[in-house]
Amino acid sequence: MSGIDQAVLEAFLARLPGLRILALGDLMVDEYLWGGVERISPEAPVPVVDIHDETLRLGGAGNVINNLLAFGCRVVVGGVVGEDPDGRWLRDRLDEAGLDTEGIFTEPNRKTGRKTRVMTSHQQVLRIDRETRAPISGESENRLIAFVEREIPTVRAILLSDYLKGVLTDGLLKEIIALGRAHGVPVVIDPKGTDFSRYRGAALLTPNRKETRAAVQMPLADREDIVLAGRRILADLDLQQLVITLGEDGMLLLVPDGGEVRAFHFPTEVREVYDVTGAGDTVLAVLGSGLAAGLGLEQMARIANLAAGVVVGKVGTSIADPREIRAAATGVGSASRLKIKGRSELQRLLEEARRNGKKVVFTNGCFDLLHVGHLKCLEAAKAFGDLLALGLNSDESVRRLKGPGRPVISEDERGHLLAALGCVDFVTIFDEDTPEKLIEILRPDILVKGSDYSAAEVVGRDLVESYGGRVEIVNLFEGRSTSGLIESIRAAGRK
Repeated sequence: MSGIDQAVLEAFLARLPGLRILALGDLMVDEYLWGGVERISPEAPVPVVDIHDETLRLGGAGNVINNLLAFGCRVVVGGVVGEDPDGRWLRDRLDEAGLDTEGIFTEPNRKTGRKTRVMTSHQQVLRIDRETRAPISGESENRLIAFVEREIPTVRAILLSDYLKGVLTDGLLKEIIALGRAHGVPVVIDPKGTDFSRYRGAALLTPNRKETRAAVQMPLADREDIVLAGRRILADLDLQQLVITLGEDGMLLLVPDGGEVRAFHFPTEVREVYDVTGAGDTVLAVLGSGLAAGLGLEQMARIANLAAGVVVGKVGTSIADPREIRAAATGVGSASRLKIKGRSELQRLLEEARRNGKKVVFTNGCFDLLHVGHLKCLEAAKAFGDLLALGLNSDESVRRLKGPGRPVISEDERGHLLAALGCVDFVTIFDEDTPEKLIEILRPDILVKGSDYSAAEVVGRDLVESYGGRVEIVNLFEGRSTSGLIESIRAAGRK
């Protein structure tokens, strides 16, 4: 279990929903252009990328916000964008997430940051940046300070995501850190640049190895060098704690203890590193929300390290949701735990699969007491395509549909049992009574249900057929049902 106290993890996850946190910093648009390379340009010795799909995601401070939303936190957002299409896109996405954008201010001559990444075969071959790096105006700075002053009595932590794009000016940083100290609200910062004096007095900094090396102007050849650099930063900046993220090598936590500094190293447990993009945002979100919940930093660092390990095993700007963190911590069989996804992550994975020519099949159900009829139905469903994504009703959803006493098996157990089947590629849990919203998000090519439904009765049929997909009905295995099994068990118990 990676040294993580299960009770601490569950306490952390239980306290997240409704936790009010202020996230402020450089908001950006992350654009991904997905394509293939089959030839070299005749004009220059460079690959020709044939783009066949593109996606837009919240980047920079927006990815911190996405992590907090995945945890169920109530997020207060602050930042400055341009009066341009990307600025409007950011606002629209935050509005769709149910967030108040009152703390996002615009500047007419400012360009909203957009990072365009050209991707082939899971690899980034080119990045194009379009942005303004100049400091925000004095007026915008004052408006943000006033916004923080108004919101700080209602929040439990302030998370600052600094990409050196001009939003977090020296003056703004100084005022926010002072406000945090005055109100007893921890200010947690993901820093950038070579001058860490800008962050003096923060509760916690989370630089990576490269940023730490630039700040102390010394080589970091080994762990001893990193610890020495960390001690220097702690002493110079009057910090309460320091976490240095080390990519695939995990992270280092340094905590002042009297006149000494204690150091804890947490090696990452990810099996394969695909992309470190977004790992720092996840660390910031986990540590910040942990401090907001009043939990100890050593255990929170372990959880943050585990969450970062989940993220670097993905491609592109990504998050780690509670189910993924819990599965990684409990060490439930790697094959099954890696198949259980939140709906946003599964949406990205299926989009990528379709870009690579894969046919996506979707089915859903409660699967309470897995039996051979379920297995036959799932094997038949998988045969229609390349990937089978399964929507699993949550415990609350099953209870509403089936009544008191159901489910007899929890959603976590049902999810892992289903994910352990070779014919199932992904499992995601949904709380609604029907999978209609999930189908709308995942957009499967083929929708499969058992023969206890007619094609006309299948939820999501019209939507799937509207974009060229189809519905398939598979025969059920006669004489097998969960309700029948439960009744047989109860009858046997009454004898």
